[in-house]
Amino acid sequence: MKSTTVYLFIIVSIFSFISPNALAGSQSDAASQHAPEQIIKFAKDVEKYAASKGARAFIIARVGRPEKDLPEGIKFTHTAVALYSNITLDNGEIVQGYAIHNLYQQSGKANKSELVVDYPVDFFWGVHELTAGILIPSAEVQDKLIDLIASGKDKFLHNQNYSVIANPFNSTFQNCTEYTLDLLNSAIYNTQDVAQLKVNAKAHFQAQRVKTSPFKLFFGSMFMDDVTTQDHNGKVYTTTFTTIGQYLRENKLASEFITYTAAGDINSL
Repeated sequence: MKSTTVYLFIIVSIFSFISPNALAGSQSDAASQHAPEQIIKFAKDVEKYAASKGARAFIIARVGRPEKDLPEGIKFTHTAVALYSNITLDNGEIVQGYAIHNLYQQSGKANKSELVVDYPVDFFWGVHELTAGILIPSAEVQDKLIDLIASGKDKFLHNQNYSVIANPFNSTFQNCTEYTLDLLNSAIYNTQDVAQLKVNAKAHFQAQRVKTSPFKLFFGSMFMDDVTTQDHNGKVYTTTFTTIGQYLRENKLASEFITYTAAGDINSL
């Protein structure tokens, strides 16, 4: 009886620490935790802010879990690319706004992903905290991102094999932030050669160390389809919104790298 209790305690501890959303989980169907009018206003405020900075393409991030549940150094749980676009409403009217290009986990199949376009209200619908990460690349990188996605070549970079702690330096698995990094590097280096993009990332990008015990990661990989360490050798590193921002800023390829809150507070990262 005692051994069973200890075993259950271990399992509960693993699930509370290594849940998919605690790292870079990318679900598209999370339940709303805020009043709809609050989410709508916040989404519009984020759009207005990005537009006021002249952003035609930018990197956007959201907070899907309480800060206390996030591993050290990880501030956001999902990252995507927002493009200023013509959007067709249900009534056929065409308006201008930001369309968000995401890599989301497939519903009911957490270890597989798909590419989904949604809009700011959808993007922020299930967030825990009304705070956005906004990373605006240089004008040249924006142009190349727009061309990449408009051409459909962004799909060449998608790997449907999903891991919440995907290693950005190989192409075994992918998560939303790694996909975003791949898009940016494809724009920067003018290639969709995934092997070359991984070489470039290894040479120039500094990933985020996932600071948790090997024990928890091992057991998490046993019980969760979207947690695996198969693509890691030794310490576990993954891509985050923050490390992408630092990468662009260090290479003078970012014009804005901030958090934006529902209260209108703006903090540089």
